[in-house]
Amino acid sequence: MSRTDDATFRAVTNRRVLIGSLAGSAIEWFDFFLYATAAAIIFDQQFFPSDDPAFSLILSYLTLALTFFIRPFGGIVFSHIGDRVGRKKTLVLTLSLMGGATVAIGLLPTYAQVGVLAPILLIICRIIQGLAIGGEWGGALLLAYEYAPKNRRGFFGAVPQTGVTVGMLLSSLSFALVSQLPDQQFHTWGWRVPFVASIVLVFLGLWIRQGLAETPAFQKAKDAGAVARMPLADTLRDHWRSVVVAIGIKFVETGPFYIFAVFVVSYATGILDYEQPTVLNAVSVAAFASTIMILVMGRLADALGRKPVFVAGAIATAVYAAPFFLLLDRGTTAAVYLAVIVGLAVIWPPVTATLGTLMSETFSTRVRYTGVTLGYQIGAALAGGTAPLVAQWLISSFEHTWAPIAWYIVLLAAVGLFAAVTMRFAVARETATLKAEGRYLEDE
Repeated sequence: MSRTDDATFRAVTNRRVLIGSLAGSAIEWFDFFLYATAAAIIFDQQFFPSDDPAFSLILSYLTLALTFFIRPFGGIVFSHIGDRVGRKKTLVLTLSLMGGATVAIGLLPTYAQVGVLAPILLIICRIIQGLAIGGEWGGALLLAYEYAPKNRRGFFGAVPQTGVTVGMLLSSLSFALVSQLPDQQFHTWGWRVPFVASIVLVFLGLWIRQGLAETPAFQKAKDAGAVARMPLADTLRDHWRSVVVAIGIKFVETGPFYIFAVFVVSYATGILDYEQPTVLNAVSVAAFASTIMILVMGRLADALGRKPVFVAGAIATAVYAAPFFLLLDRGTTAAVYLAVIVGLAVIWPPVTATLGTLMSETFSTRVRYTGVTLGYQIGAALAGGTAPLVAQWLISSFEHTWAPIAWYIVLLAAVGLFAAVTMRFAVARETATLKAEGRYLEDE
């Protein structure tokens, strides 16, 4: 093969990899955010009815938060498969599980039809979703990262992150469309349509991923016999500091996101009396703009470095905490659009675009799937799924004032900043220990 032909082949392969990473990730997150949106606007009535609407909403958010604590277990299971068997097979399995659970949610009976069995079935489906998404993110990220040229890892690592906003965009648009139905039709069958229709996207994603080969980095490790026998044990023994740091940097990425994108729906419609379609449309526009900005921030990370871009985003998150709510309080359509767009398309992209690459560069190939998955999913469990629940509790406990929520965002940003600053020291300490014990591998 000539040098020109080889370059062309690599370019085509890279495009296929990026499409495969993005497509599967977007579909997984579409399914995931369908639930998050429904939890904010419909599941409290359909599965958790009570005399106190605020209590029903808290129960609905609890099912959203509960599965974030399931995600680390899914991450452990699927990252073990990913580090032992391969990235590709794991990604096909996680997408299949997510798709099946999502369609099932769209077919569930409600509390009015079968009583307490309805929320039990809903929680079971949600647990399956949590297990699947727990293993998906690490695989989609590494599919891109381990194929990436060294000088483009920032951009390649940012591409699967856009799956979050593409999935959110698709879910918001889906609910915005069915929300146009008369209330009775929406509550009877309209909310189910996006869940059942997602099966089409799942089949598309499976078709794309089946055509991809294993990542070069993992294949090289496998051929060299450098695959970890017990990835979880190796990670916790040799890289526990990096896992803790990864959890910390996840805090500033996940908590503010769920407040800007999910909690805002119930807050703006329930406390501030915005129209539901207005808020959903604002989230949709912000998701579209954020998708573009994540890619821009990924390229900027290749030019300036991952950490400076991440740190700038974390500081901006803390600064924006109060202005976000001040804008919402103005009560105008323009204000809600501006608040959500700035939060999701300006403040959040520098953090999320660099998150995956920062984590990946912290771990070696033999435990990378496990390391990044543990950091990401534990961080998501502690600060992501709980964010709407914590925010709802704060707004209910402090006489509907948003100030405690703003301080909560500042705290999350501070944790992320501290973790980013200490990341280099954690890696250096672990590397020195492995070298001293004669267990340092060339890949590391």
